[in-house]
Amino acid sequence: MQVTTDDISATSPVAHRAPRHRWRFALVLAMVVALCGGGIGLYLNERNTREQTRELAIPTAQDWIELDITAQDVDPAAQQLTLYVTPVPHGRLAAGADGQAFSRPVEITVTGTPRTTIRAAEGETAAPQLVHVSMYDGTITDYPFDRYRMEAGFTATSGATPVPVGLVVTDTDPFFVLRPQATAGATGTVALDAKITRSRSTFILAWFMIAAMWAIALAVLGAAEVLYRKREGLVWPSLGWMAASLFALIGMRNAAPGSPPIGSLIDYLAFFWAEGIIAASLACTAWCGIRTEHRQRREREAAADQP
Repeated sequence: MQVTTDDISATSPVAHRAPRHRWRFALVLAMVVALCGGGIGLYLNERNTREQTRELAIPTAQDWIELDITAQDVDPAAQQLTLYVTPVPHGRLAAGADGQAFSRPVEITVTGTPRTTIRAAEGETAAPQLVHVSMYDGTITDYPFDRYRMEAGFTATSGATPVPVGLVVTDTDPFFVLRPQATAGATGTVALDAKITRSRSTFILAWFMIAAMWAIALAVLGAAEVLYRKREGLVWPSLGWMAASLFALIGMRNAAPGSPPIGSLIDYLAFFWAEGIIAASLACTAWCGIRTEHRQRREREAAADQP
């Protein structure tokens, strides 16, 4: 029986393998596009939900003071939130062509910790005032799951007369998300209550670091087990890679967004265990390699002594 060239090409394994490789390439390309598209979608969603301006407890009176509050810096180590407060007059309190100057002197009190007083003179525009407010109900060592609360009260008076106050709150800290709520009191006082949590990007990067630490540690452990079974002595490239991984994880951990202190939750979830596994694997591999090198040297010397 004579087999033609067309029959050989039709039954060749290479002919069946080519479509399979094309499908695999298309699948990998589709996964890359899906991951990139999902990342862009998450970024757009976070960009649209962050740095939002929220109007809280806006009074119905015509004469009132708007307090533009910008939450600019969250310091978990100091348990402190930095606010920039800018008073803006409305109604008969406003003077000047642009309506930004006050027609009469006012005094604004922020009852946080510490207590802060903002004063605006008649005919002048109030400058932004730096206000520090204490945070509570959270600890930085819970990183990246730490969350906090803050409370502050705002009152305004002109002479001895209370003036209604409204809040316009903006969050600009890239590492945290501020969720404020405000309640207006009967005397014109506005109480601001806010929950502060880590941003979504911080959560994603922290979880990636945890997964990467465990993956590297288990890879080193697997390589150490293979070298132990093969009894190949000191394999310097492998030992160098293990030692480099040991110190590389330290740099990765120190690059965590927000600079969490040593002893945080992320350390007990991954960093301490990964460093211990890599260090033990490196030490055991080196010790077994040294023993193998000595044994092989003795065998060579014994073989050389034989006639």
